[in-house]
Amino acid sequence: MRSPVLHGELVRLRPVEARDADRLWASLRDPDGGRLTGMGTNAASSRAEVDAWAATAADLPGRYDWAITSAAVRDGELVSDDLLGEISLDRVDLELRSANLRLRMMPDYRGRGYGREAIGEVLRFAFDGDSGPGLHRVSLAVISINPRARALYDSLGFREEGRLRDAFRDGQGWADAVVMSILEDEFRAAVGTD
Repeated sequence: MRSPVLHGELVRLRPVEARDADRLWASLRDPDGGRLTGMGTNAASSRAEVDAWAATAADLPGRYDWAITSAAVRDGELVSDDLLGEISLDRVDLELRSANLRLRMMPDYRGRGYGREAIGEVLRFAFDGDSGPGLHRVSLAVISINPRARALYDSLGFREEGRLRDAFRDGQGWADAVVMSILEDEFRAAVGTD
């Protein structure tokens, strides 16, 4: 499943490439990002695994992976094509028309609207039956200690479906995983399309 290039006003989403490995590695080593996503700082056990994943992510079956980059243009050229974050549709099931969404932003780009717009572009692609997979349902899990992410997903139309109690470690304590989803008709109603 090759990830197409998607364009918004703030972001340009392009397939993850081998050149993104340095920034992906830095993202995975960010303690705040790891804590807020429940992925910890040891999500990948080695730099070699991150390098290998970045080099092959664009062609992995059952998923779409994008590097979130800036859409800013100067003199007709992109200002930068550096990875600001990563967004994925994984566990794509074309029979059930469902997938899981995952987002992770680099520390300097959180809370600036890039993630919101990236999610919108990915959902537009996900629910499009012409150029996208024509999904019916997109789900995600947000860790309960991340109210900012929860508020973002709520504002985009995701609805809580339930909780996985004490599913993640948070230091010496525990945190719930809040399972949320959005259906194609809910997305279309939120963005005003049929």
